[in-house]
Amino acid sequence: QVRLVESGGGLVQAGGSLRLSCAASGRTFSSYGMGWFRQAPGKEREFVAAISWSGGSTYYADSVKGRFTVSRDNAKNTVYLQMNALKPEDTAVYYCAARLKGTVEVGVDYWGQGTQVTVSS
Repeated sequence: QVRLVESGGGLVQAGGSLRLSCAASGRTFSSYGMGWFRQAPGKEREFVAAISWSGGSTYYADSVKGRFTVSRDNAKNTVYLQMNALKPEDTAVYYCAARLKGTVEVGVDYWGQGTQVTVSS
């Protein structure tokens, strides 16, 4: 069982930056592919970014490429999402996700509770 707790959301103006963090419980964090999804009001949850268990591979949705960066620190059991050049359309609840020995863009075993990101124009 893995528990995921996100932090770092908030209100920011367009063009600004935020860094989300996701702290994971458990001793096998390095066995999990990690990533981020988001859900805007009235829309389905969508994939944002993923990182392999080693951190050697990353994947991004086209809408965030070049603006967002996903990273992880296996010693701290934490995954990050650095969000730059934020746009109002990035406003959503952001969810941390984990998949055992896989990548989250094809399936998720565990979800966090979500953190709200609001970008004002």
